[in-house]
This record gives sequence, C-alpha cells and structure tokens, in this order.
Amino acid sequence: MNKNRLGRSGIVVSDICMGTMTFGSQCNEKAAFAILDRAFDAGVDFYDTAEVYPVPPEERYMGVTEKIVGRWMKTKPRDAIILASKVAGPGHGWITPPVRAGKSGLDRHHIMRAIEGSLRRLDTDYIDLYQTHWPDHDYYYEETLRALEELIAAGKVRVLGCSNETTWGLTRSLWMADAHGLPRYETIQNNFSLNNRRFEDELAQACLQEGVSLLPYSPLAGGVLSGKYNDGALPAGARFTNYLDGEERQRLMARRFVNPQAEEATKRFQEIARDIDLSPVTLAVAWSKQHDFVASTIVGATALDQVDELLAAAEVTLSTETMRRIDQVSQEIRYPMG
Repeated sequence: MNKNRLGRSGIVVSDICMGTMTFGSQCNEKAAFAILDRAFDAGVDFYDTAEVYPVPPEERYMGVTEKIVGRWMKTKPRDAIILASKVAGPGHGWITPPVRAGKSGLDRHHIMRAIEGSLRRLDTDYIDLYQTHWPDHDYYYEETLRALEELIAAGKVRVLGCSNETTWGLTRSLWMADAHGLPRYETIQNNFSLNNRRFEDELAQACLQEGVSLLPYSPLAGGVLSGKYNDGALPAGARFTNYLDGEERQRLMARRFVNPQAEEATKRFQEIARDIDLSPVTLAVAWSKQHDFVASTIVGATALDQVDELLAAAEVTLSTETMRRIDQVSQEIRYPMG
C-alpha cells in the first residue's frame, strides 16, 4: 500500500485509512475486530475515530467506539498503528460530554477534558493525529491552538488536524499559527466524494498552497455510490434508511445524500465502473485517493464482506480517460448532494 505524508509533518500513512464511526452501533465489537484485522493485514496502518462515535451521536453510546478501538489496538504493536481521534467541538449540538450545546468545545478546559477521556478509553498514552471535529468560528483559534500545543509538549499528541472546516477557517488557523509560532493543522478531514466535489472549489487550492493534506471522509457518499439506494430502495439497517426514520436533523442529512440528482450521478458512475471492470465501490475510493491534495482516504464498513472492495482501490490508478469521463458527469450534474 502506498504511503503519503500528513501535511508537512513527519508522519506518513497508508493511502487508505480505516474509519470506525459505526463501531458500537451498526457494527458490534466482534465484527469490528474482524474488519480492523483485515485492514491491518492488507497494509492499512492508519485508523480514525472520535470521542463522539458511534454515529449518530447519542449520549449513552458516546465513547464506545474508542473503547472498541483501544481493545483492538492491544492485539497489535502500538508503533505499527497511526491513530487519529477528535475533540468534538460545538458542531451538531454535541460537544465533550456531559457539556451541552451553547458552550465552546474548543477552549482549553474542554480540550483537556476531551484528551484525557480519549486516552483513557483508547488505553494509550498518545494519539498520533488529534483533530478538532467541528470548528468554532465564534471562538479564538489562537486559544485553541495554544491548548493543543500543550498536548504536543506533554507527549499526548504528535500532530494536529481539523475537520469539517471552511476555507476561511483553515486559512485563519494557519495564519494564527504562523503569527504566534504555534503548531498548525497539518490535515483537514472533510466530506469529499464523486457526489460531493465542493472541496475542489476553494479548499483544494488552499491545501495545495499551504501543504495541508485532505483526509476525505464518506468517499461512497454515505453508501449511495454503491448503488444500494438506487430506484428508491431503502435497504434494511442502512444508515440513511435509519436516518429517514429518525429525528428531523437526521432526515435532512439523509435527503442531502439520497435524492434524484445523486441517484442519476451514481448510475452514470456505475456505468463507468462496469466499462473498466471495477466495482462502483472500488472506483469511488480509487478516484478519491487519486488527488494530489489527498493523503489518505477514510473508508468504513459495517461487515467484513464489505472490506475487500474498499481495499482493492489501493492497487488501482484510474486512467486519464476514466478521469475525464468522471469529470464530464460531475460537470453535467455538478452538485448531486443537496
């Protein structure tokens, strides 16, 4: 498996990262261990989790995923794993438990509470990549970065990253780090897929110019690009099937991913995949990692039989003609995610 550097840091990682956000909800611990073992044996050394996982966040389950990942890591040499986790921040009304929305999750107090909780649940003394899960544009980047700097100085964190950040937020944080001699965000973890290419509008240029690596999440657009939601299908147990039957916030998210434009784009990408003898899943992951601003694409699975199609992308380089055909679909159906 190919390796790439995280930003300008000293850490290099496999170009596929195994995400864990379903572990403890859609995926039990036994299945999670099997998935993680398969990825590890295939050469994946990069694993991503968060204090609020599994999703959707529910207070009674928050932190369960980190505990599962921590128990699994005990079966492997710690130095063989590049571990990423996140401090929640204020996004989606969820921040470090038991604190509620309306307070910043990215001040020193909450960051210190969050790191100690994650280290305890993961049963490790350091996290390789520590990320702010959701930005807080009403708070001060300097104060957040100063708190995170303390974690690096204490040996609890090696490198910093952000997630779900805007172009303004990323560039503001980089300026603040440079102006005050603070550690900077080396990575940004944002949604990026064949059905959501908004990252390319502005953020990709900022990443390339500043040496920040994208860690794309949801390269299958929440499973939509597999085709399982085609023709109005709502497969039992699937994330957006559950979301469409959930609270209003979840229903709104599901409709962003599952809609007529997304279905039309997905069908056209499936045609391209058939023409080059790839599964749509492999095509989507291969396309994601084939960008010079991407260090590692985060994939996820709820069952072992899903993993091989995802990992197969590690051996795939799409041709110029295939990339041209994909771009044509994206130009004609520019934003299939609502």
